[in-house]
Amino acid sequence: MMKYLSLPDNATRILPFYLAMEEYAARIIGEDDIFFMWQVEPTVIFGRNQLIASEVNVEYCREHGIAFYRRRSGGGCVYADKDNIMFSYITRSDEVQTTFSAYSTAVAEMLQGLGLNASASDRNDVLIDGRKVSGNAFYHIPGRSIVHGTMLYDTNMEHMLNAITPSREKLTSKGVESVRSHITTLREHLSMGIESFKRYVRETMCDGEIVLTGDEIAEIERLTLPYLEPSFLQGNDPRCEVTKGRRFEGVGSIHMAIELKGGAVQDLHLRGDFLPLCEDVRQTLLNRLRGVNLTEEDLRQALDGSDAGQWILNLTNEQLITLLTTN
Repeated sequence: MMKYLSLPDNATRILPFYLAMEEYAARIIGEDDIFFMWQVEPTVIFGRNQLIASEVNVEYCREHGIAFYRRRSGGGCVYADKDNIMFSYITRSDEVQTTFSAYSTAVAEMLQGLGLNASASDRNDVLIDGRKVSGNAFYHIPGRSIVHGTMLYDTNMEHMLNAITPSREKLTSKGVESVRSHITTLREHLSMGIESFKRYVRETMCDGEIVLTGDEIAEIERLTLPYLEPSFLQGNDPRCEVTKGRRFEGVGSIHMAIELKGGAVQDLHLRGDFLPLCEDVRQTLLNRLRGVNLTEEDLRQALDGSDAGQWILNLTNEQLITLLTTN
């Protein structure tokens, strides 16, 4: 069981505040595992390895007053509003993949307690009758792991469909022709109201409470500021000599921009909706691949004794080699 982290008021804050609240809980608050729920005005949130231009319909968002922010965790782009409940979980565990899987399973079991046919997928989404109701992402700081995600109680489907721009490759890989056909909402399955559902979640997942003080909230507001920096929001779209891109089932999309010298890797940059398992997956890959030619033989030798699945969730060495050697 976990402690529930509460704010002393019911005011709705901007999304980066809650991301900073996770950071504060992970770095400052004691040894307990922590959980809290939050809701925001219409907002798009995209992963640390994604490009705004590829994932967010900026024009639509601005026309309809939808905010958009980048988070520090990997994964894909999601839309949230006041009918969408966001979950945050902070734990002492350094075993990121194990923690991620255990959390997703716990959320599925919590929904099963309401009589729903819920399960966790191989990407640690939560499904009801095979359709996604909750997507999750994570990141790690020394000594703590943070998992956060959506719980789609209900939503403005028009905004969801238009504010984010999933690639045709992504939709084709799922065997569907629209976002709507592979998601569901709790409202389709439950007669329980949203506030009653939130009470049920808290009672099921938590056995105590921590209430933040005014001084702690002020510190969280300070931690919010980096999320608002234009440089963080925009991210990098690096120039490069070679680009590689592929989508793998259970892994997600990986796009790699590679700088070469004499045919050998000198630098690389990553984007996509994959889920990184280490704190700096780009640097980890670069340490393995710097100076390596993009041939099967050289890549196989460079990756010998390593496991790409330790860096990116569900990725195999063979898939990484395929990505790097396919035009």
